[in-house]
Amino acid sequence: MSARRIILCADDYAIAPGVSRGIRALIAEGRLNATTVMTVFPEFAEEAAKLKETKSPIQFWSGLHVTLTGGYKPLYANPLKGADRLPSFVELANPLRVDRAAVEAETEAQLEAFRAAFGRNPDFVDGHQHAQLLPAVRAPFLAAVARGAPNAWVRQCGPAHLSGYFADVKNVLIAWGSIGFRRAARKKRLAMNPAFAGAYDLWGNEDFGKLFDGFLRGLPEGAVVMCHPGFVDDVLRGRDRLTDRREVEQAFLAGDEMPQTLARAGLSLS
Repeated sequence: MSARRIILCADDYAIAPGVSRGIRALIAEGRLNATTVMTVFPEFAEEAAKLKETKSPIQFWSGLHVTLTGGYKPLYANPLKGADRLPSFVELANPLRVDRAAVEAETEAQLEAFRAAFGRNPDFVDGHQHAQLLPAVRAPFLAAVARGAPNAWVRQCGPAHLSGYFADVKNVLIAWGSIGFRRAARKKRLAMNPAFAGAYDLWGNEDFGKLFDGFLRGLPEGAVVMCHPGFVDDVLRGRDRLTDRREVEQAFLAGDEMPQTLARAGLSLS
């Protein structure tokens, strides 16, 4: 029986040079088959050019990581009324403060930035910190994608199965948010991944190899597993709280255990 192909996607490409360098190294070794790119940083065009030059031994997908949170400067419009920097996830979760027209405009601006850098639309579109799943965000986000990149698929974050899922609050929240997101995406006739895994306590010290093995259980063909590899540098420290844990993921994904874990689960990246 042939292995089921899944999508192992590194989030946050272009957030910092060390992260981008780590992701490109994994792509070149066939240890990833997807990454999502952030377009809101000054180095974006340079990092996009380097990604375009990276050769993968397997089929590879490049997506847009629409960035509506994080405290960064937006490209065009701020989704939070009265703010000059992109809000936190908690702030964006307040529907009374969300400017839906600005969400749509900023998503469109980031899509255009991706097209300008890569010469094409993204293969798929998702959201930084899963912001695309928020009730006040999903409709304008999906409207922009349906109009600007109708052949791209969008990331939903519902699990393949619920066994053990309710032990993690983060997984519960994104699974709940994905119910309405899937309904809205179907109305826009946008394709989606059939299942999602990879969320965990990024501030803990659990063995990532054991976590990764758990992510893979019961995944169907085409499921997305999210990861956050990369090398830590001063730019990253100034932009994101997630630092050292990225190097833990980088080491596992580059090591011998990762392909063995995939094979045991009957899964493949190619």
